[in-house]
Amino acid sequence: MPASRFAPARPIYPVAGIRAVESLAIPGAVPPLMERAGAAAAALALRLLAGPGTVLVACGPGNNGGDGFVVARHLKAAGLRVVVAFAGDPARLPDDASAAHAAWHAHGGSTTPDLPAPPPGGWSLVVDALFGIGLQRPLDGRYADWIAALNAQPCPRLALDIPSGLDADTGRRLGPCFTATHTVSFIALKPGLLTLDGPDQCGELHLREIDVDAEARVPAPGHEITPALFAGLLAPRARNSHKGSYGDTALIGGAPGMVGAAILAGRATAHLGAGRVLVGLLDPGSLPVDILRPELMFRAAPELLAEAGIAAFAVGPGLGQSDAAWTLVHAAIALPARLVLDADALNLIARDPGLQNALVHRGQPAVLTPHPAEAARLLGSTTAEVQADRVAAACRLAGQLHAWVVLKGCGSVVASPDGRWWINTTGNPAMATAGMGDVLSGLLAALLARGWDAGEALLAAVHLHGLAGDRVCAAQGLDCGLLADEVAPAARACFNAWVRPPENTGAPAADGSFFGKTKKDSESA
Repeated sequence: MPASRFAPARPIYPVAGIRAVESLAIPGAVPPLMERAGAAAAALALRLLAGPGTVLVACGPGNNGGDGFVVARHLKAAGLRVVVAFAGDPARLPDDASAAHAAWHAHGGSTTPDLPAPPPGGWSLVVDALFGIGLQRPLDGRYADWIAALNAQPCPRLALDIPSGLDADTGRRLGPCFTATHTVSFIALKPGLLTLDGPDQCGELHLREIDVDAEARVPAPGHEITPALFAGLLAPRARNSHKGSYGDTALIGGAPGMVGAAILAGRATAHLGAGRVLVGLLDPGSLPVDILRPELMFRAAPELLAEAGIAAFAVGPGLGQSDAAWTLVHAAIALPARLVLDADALNLIARDPGLQNALVHRGQPAVLTPHPAEAARLLGSTTAEVQADRVAAACRLAGQLHAWVVLKGCGSVVASPDGRWWINTTGNPAMATAGMGDVLSGLLAALLARGWDAGEALLAAVHLHGLAGDRVCAAQGLDCGLLADEVAPAARACFNAWVRPPENTGAPAADGSFFGKTKKDSESA
């Protein structure tokens, strides 16, 4: 399947990377980058306005404030009434921001040092141009009060580049933070827009590259996940094929009281087309059949590990942390097959340096799927430390254990053993429920059994898992109450739409795009 059918995997840069790009792009840029950014943001602002009204632009003391002055000038030129709040010292503005401030006044604009009360009927739009990607401290005093007042406005709220008060590298709220309904970010994506608190603070995200090809200037350390990354593997099956062509997959887990986890993983594997799905349970008293999915074949877990011809194993769903579970994890790591390690398999590895060493020296990298608490145990840190910098934590774990890793959560982070990373943007809060990780492990195992490389399988499974959850929630209007077992059938539908796209040319692509271009991410206004 040609990658061009899907939206490209756009680059993601931390603040240092954006600064490096700017240092190469700003000299000689005509028009200046601040003018381009302000004009692009003003065009978006005009789209957000329902009609004539009054716009409030809150400008800070740096270059983000300069962007705000440009936005205000363009909106005023479009015939809108624009109020600019600016409490800084004009003499201390950076050069480009100073020029934008002067141009605003030259075009008949003025500023007020206090945030004004809303006019009768309220603001039509408020624009946060207070602080940009360089902010590293909690806001207090005047600006904290301004943010609280801006957040209370019942109108569209637009952040320029990043919501003020959000860490651009980590997505962590530093303190008081602007809550945008829309964020327009410039040049390239930043990690903090996509993970942890970022999506909640940003609202709908719009990227404007402002005619700067970032990757042509500075290689990007990270990318967003889209099907373009694995499109070459999305081919229809050959007619001359059989179940052996698509691999035997084994799911190991299901200790007493947790058999459902292994069954959920097995069902997900079957829905994604594995040739045979075998479920190895630790619970000797469990029913050796899934009445709803009789296609699954059951074994005692130790027997399954010894069975020949298994292409991929997923160990951990409902595994428990007994001595028997440790023996299974130890044996699985020693196998040459492709391997997913999840849940209690990770907890057992975290407390055993011998298992960690075996994982590092494995013939091919395993795939680890920790949530933040499991990642913290593996790293010998705390959940708060992991969440404080999710990209760094995922990369450290991948390098330390020589494995592919997905750090699950809002904006799941995928990291490779060689230091590359990606952030996923599918998925939703309704997926925060028991069993979702088991379904992910099953999807991943199915792709590994097909012969996909660990990296491509992990990127595809993570993206597909979230997309399937999004599809079910959209179809049923869910904010909560999504069940893990509902995701696998939706994943099957989404995957098959990737492989065999809709014939009618007006249909959206399976990644949510419209012929590879999403409404919210389009450069066109």
